[in-house]
Amino acid sequence: MKANEPDALSKTTRINLLFDFYEPLLTEKQRTFLKYYFHDDFSLGEIAAEFGISRQAVYEHIKRAEQVLESYESKLELHLKHESFSQLTVQLVNSVNALSLSEEERQALMSVIAQFKLTE
Repeated sequence: MKANEPDALSKTTRINLLFDFYEPLLTEKQRTFLKYYFHDDFSLGEIAAEFGISRQAVYEHIKRAEQVLESYESKLELHLKHESFSQLTVQLVNSVNALSLSEEERQALMSVIAQFKLTE
């Protein structure tokens, strides 16, 4: 799959999101290879040259790290919960904006919502 294909972009986005949630749970090698490949857009060949291993070995390390991220997400669902929380926050903000409130009351509610958003 080439990096400019739509499926590659959505896969890259998903891996980057999962990486943000689960990075501390990965091994150093998994973190490094995923960062090089997905964050820094290195090719398999470039990573292989950097580490003195075969392209196939790099591919296998990256595939295994992707599987680990997906496994963590299937068990912990941090990304899914984050997305749900974000959607509920948007709905809450829209509901507050639809209420007949004074500007002071509206700002007070928005301040409370912002505090929840910062602690998610």
